[in-house]
Amino acid sequence: MKDTDQQVRSRSWKQDPEAVKADILTVAREEFAEHGLSGARIQQIVERTKSSKRMVFYYFGDKEGLYRAVLEEAYRGIRWQESELDLDGLPPVEALLRLVEFTFDHHRANPEFIRLVAIENIHRGRHMADMSDLADLNRAAIETLETICATGIAEGVFRPDVSPLILHWQISAMCFFNVANRHTFTRNFGTELFSDEAQKDLRASIARTLVEGVRLRP
Repeated sequence: MKDTDQQVRSRSWKQDPEAVKADILTVAREEFAEHGLSGARIQQIVERTKSSKRMVFYYFGDKEGLYRAVLEEAYRGIRWQESELDLDGLPPVEALLRLVEFTFDHHRANPEFIRLVAIENIHRGRHMADMSDLADLNRAAIETLETICATGIAEGVFRPDVSPLILHWQISAMCFFNVANRHTFTRNFGTELFSDEAQKDLRASIARTLVEGVRLRP
C-alpha cells in the first residue's frame, strides 16, 4: 500500500527534523521576499516542502514568527560569511577593500536578502525590535570595521576621525542601492551598468571611493 503524503511528511519530520526546518526556512525566504509579509501564504510554503501547517506552527509559532526566523537567518548568513573573510592581519586598506568587495558581491548574489531588508523597512523595523539577539549579531559588522579603522589610524593610513559606523552605513548604502534600485535605475538610464563587466568596474569604483574617503592625506 502506497504511503500518503501526510505519512511521508510525518516520517521525514521524525527522521530529520532539522533538515525539514531548514527546508521550510529556505522556501519561506523566497516566499516572503517575493510577496512580502502580508502577501506570503503558509499554504504555498507547505506545498513546496515536505511539511505541514502543523510543522510550520510547531517550529515557528505563527506566520510572523516564521518571518522573523527568515529575517534572522538572512542576517546570520551575511555575518557568518563576513567572519570567514579572515581579515585579521591584513593591511587596513586591503582589509577594507576586501570587505567592500564582499558586500557588493553578497548583495548582488542575494537579491532576496535585499528585498527582505526593504520589506522590514516598510514595516518600520517593528519585527526586528522583537528579535533580541539580532542587534548583538549585527554588532559584529561594526566590530570588524572598528578593528580595521583602529589599525589604519595607528599606522597613519586612515584619518583619525574615521567613524566605523558611518563607514558601515556608506558600504551598505552603495551596495544595497545596486540591487534595490536596479529596476527603476534601468528604466530611467538603461542597462549599461548591469552587465557582468560593468558590475565588476562598479564594484572596484565603490571600493576605491570608500577607501579614498578614509585615507589620510599627506
